[in-house]
Amino acid sequence: MRDLVAGMRYLGKGQRWVAQHGRWWGFGLIPALIALVLYVAVLTVLALWSGDIAAWATPFADDWGSPWQGLLRGVFVALLFAGGLMLSVLTFTAVTLLIGDPFYESLSEKVEESEGNCPPSPDRPLWQEIWIALRDSVHVLLRAAGFGILLFVLGFVPFIGQTVIPAIGFCVSGFFLAVELTSVAMQRRDIPVRERLRLLRGRKALAVGFGTPIVLLFLIPFVAVVLMPGAVAGATLLVRDLVPDEQEPSAPEQAAGQGGAAAPYGQPAAPGAYGPPSAPFPPNQGPQQAPPSPRPQSGPGSSAARPPAGW
Repeated sequence: MRDLVAGMRYLGKGQRWVAQHGRWWGFGLIPALIALVLYVAVLTVLALWSGDIAAWATPFADDWGSPWQGLLRGVFVALLFAGGLMLSVLTFTAVTLLIGDPFYESLSEKVEESEGNCPPSPDRPLWQEIWIALRDSVHVLLRAAGFGILLFVLGFVPFIGQTVIPAIGFCVSGFFLAVELTSVAMQRRDIPVRERLRLLRGRKALAVGFGTPIVLLFLIPFVAVVLMPGAVAGATLLVRDLVPDEQEPSAPEQAAGQGGAAAPYGQPAAPGAYGPPSAPFPPNQGPQQAPPSPRPQSGPGSSAARPPAGW
């Protein structure tokens, strides 16, 4: 529940950032407006032809009497348009990011600069950046389409298909939308798409809390265009916390820094590997009179040889 609320807060933080930087908000509207025109045209065609598509897809119902034929094809049209709308929400972000790759890359970079410690972008030409973004978007959309087909089929199950399945569908759409929106900041860090999915799967509630409200808001006409710049800014802030730029040394590294290199498994440790070597006993003194070993000032076990914090 904490991650779910945190994801919603990132959306609010992103909208707050663009509200404080009005010029960048207007800059981010340009690709969203272009994509909106394209999607309005496609959805209009789908609405006009949905009845014919339903009749073509259900030829077995041609001889059915009233009201069963109309009921079946009405449900099919509703599910078809709902599926098209859900697919539009998912692909709208991908297409908008693809159209506006230079726009949103600049916006995301500005957000990171305002927060401090902006990672440098990979030294690649623009065409290669667009190709990587297209390839990654297709990879994510194919995964989302698999879930979409399954949820579409389950939508025909009585009662569950009209109550539980739509709620699950919104959460699934929200997760994949979060994957798409975080791709700008992830790509700057040169994180491959499979690793992005792994990172967000590890924090599903965070991704769902960030993406699902955007899915619901994107269903309102023209809201997607207005919120898109803030969604990119919020996704950038989310990535900054999800993928820290510096990592603490692991336990084996800390042990190696404090006591020298460890011996391979199954072999005895080298003398002095786990501490400073003991001095030989002075003449005429037994073990009980051995002087304590001096504290070394440098060497494998000293603080001088330990890696600095964040190394």
